[in-house]
Amino acid sequence: MSMPWPTFARILLSRLRLLGLAALLPLLAQAVAAQEQRVLVVRAAQAIALPQASSAPPAEGTPAQVVALPDDWSASRPHHGGATWYRIGFPAPPVPPDELPVLYIPRACQNVEVFLNGSRIARGGRMTLPYTRHCYESMVVALPTGLLMPHHNRLELQVVGHPLERVAARQRAAGLSELYIGAQSLLQPASERQRFWNVTAAQVVAVTLVVLGLFVIGIGWVRDVSYLLHFGFVCLGWAALSARVWWFNIPLPNEVVEGFFFCAFVVLAVSGTLFLLRYAGVPPSRREWLLWAQCLIAPALLLAAGPDRLFVLAAAFYTLLAAQVIGAAGIYLWAAWRERRTERWVMAGILGLLGLAIVAEIAIQDLMLPLPQVHMIHFAMPLLFVAIAFRLVQVFVQALRHAERARGEFDQRLRDATAEMERGWAALTEQRVEQMAERERKRIAGDLHDDLGAKLLTIVHTSDNDRISQLAREALEEMRLSVKGLTGKPVQLADALADWRAETVSRLGAAGIEIEWHSEEVTEPRTLSARAFVGITRILREATSNLIKHSGASRCTVRSSVDEDLHLVIRDNGKGIPLELDGKLDRGHGMYSMKHRAKQIQGQCLVESGPGFGTVIRLTVPL
Repeated sequence: MSMPWPTFARILLSRLRLLGLAALLPLLAQAVAAQEQRVLVVRAAQAIALPQASSAPPAEGTPAQVVALPDDWSASRPHHGGATWYRIGFPAPPVPPDELPVLYIPRACQNVEVFLNGSRIARGGRMTLPYTRHCYESMVVALPTGLLMPHHNRLELQVVGHPLERVAARQRAAGLSELYIGAQSLLQPASERQRFWNVTAAQVVAVTLVVLGLFVIGIGWVRDVSYLLHFGFVCLGWAALSARVWWFNIPLPNEVVEGFFFCAFVVLAVSGTLFLLRYAGVPPSRREWLLWAQCLIAPALLLAAGPDRLFVLAAAFYTLLAAQVIGAAGIYLWAAWRERRTERWVMAGILGLLGLAIVAEIAIQDLMLPLPQVHMIHFAMPLLFVAIAFRLVQVFVQALRHAERARGEFDQRLRDATAEMERGWAALTEQRVEQMAERERKRIAGDLHDDLGAKLLTIVHTSDNDRISQLAREALEEMRLSVKGLTGKPVQLADALADWRAETVSRLGAAGIEIEWHSEEVTEPRTLSARAFVGITRILREATSNLIKHSGASRCTVRSSVDEDLHLVIRDNGKGIPLELDGKLDRGHGMYSMKHRAKQIQGQCLVESGPGFGTVIRLTVPL
């Protein structure tokens, strides 16, 4: 049975209300717990101030004024420096019996001494010049239960400090924050959190900056990268300046300490400006002496103005330096976007946060905004420096890897070029040697033709002895063949086949041996080197001589074919090679010389023979 829609809607809404209440219960519990904590903590928002110095609290009835806490001396008592007493009355703190009542002082600059019902219970450090500098550290003071009254108690604090005009930053001007009285378990964590963010975090980040700064300077020094040197100096400089946060007892007059920190900050800002310009790719110029001149102008103006105008001078310089750094950051971002650098978005975010931190600090100094309990500039700036340092190292590592790859590619190209040059030089040398050998062969061929050929020809025509004339003709033919090989001129394959056929047919015909020469028609122009022509000619001559002298054949067939190689097959019907010469072909019938000549021209000569079956010689020579 289906449920009506209105009924279903009412049930659903009731369930949702229950779920909403269940979700709100933890929030309500937290709100109740927070309200209980507020009830258990007494907050002092005003006090009676007596601007005088004494070792004991002023007596009752001493002229005083009521001031609101936090009390900034530059507003309530301009130009006042030294000591001021604060008197606060409060009932017994609502602290459980098992808890220790404490006084929580978020800020007392420079130092504070605490009295409870006329008895001194705590002192932050030296109350005489030079004061202990506790401007950045909170204080938790235990309130002895033996001194607490059940109804009315008197808390007196002597605060010592310097007026605003004698410090370089408002955070170090004299003043007292609101006071909190309650259980230690409630107030101690707040003090520890404030100490962590104001002091401990600055110390940790300062150590990190020292390590990164030394590493970046080392890389910049080895690789000669100027922007890394500037940034490394910025990291080391800020780490050194962070000493003003945790170095409480500096044994120097206030004007010396404040002046030193002010001048050091000027140098640091100039280095930061130059880092951004170098990283943007702006080359060094002579106008940069104007930036470095500020490092001399600042102390000169400080000496001329005196310690009573330190804050005004520092505020003006901080504004000028902030404008320089923000302007240099703008130049870098413009260059990064123009060059489409990969890190432009990351650096834009980091530099944007850096600019906001600088603007916030300038507003606190110049516009007199309320001082926050946690001084963001002390750990925000170093963290941004750490982020920039990691990005710089990452970019440098990427550039180093790219350079290594480029060097590897260059080395490979250099090796290839060297090998190519060596091959070219070898080819040139070989060509030169070949040219010299060619000239020498032509000279020898000319000498043979002109001298030896003429003499052999004279013997042929003048000798009366037929045997001598025949030998002279054969020697003349052999000489002409050698000369043809020496000249190195290639021979057309068709012409070579015609010469071989004519000579072979002539010799075998003269010996009474019938011959058939079958040649495939050479359709494409093919050539033989002079060396191959001479070698094949001599092989054919040796084969013809063996056929005439030893075969006893009456008939011979020669077949020639051409593909990638030249194939010659010489077959006779003679008596073949006797069995007693089997295995000794290389030593008889000129077989060794035929095979050797074929090998010299990268060819192959095979002999097939048997008694009564004739002889077949297969010659294969690559074209």
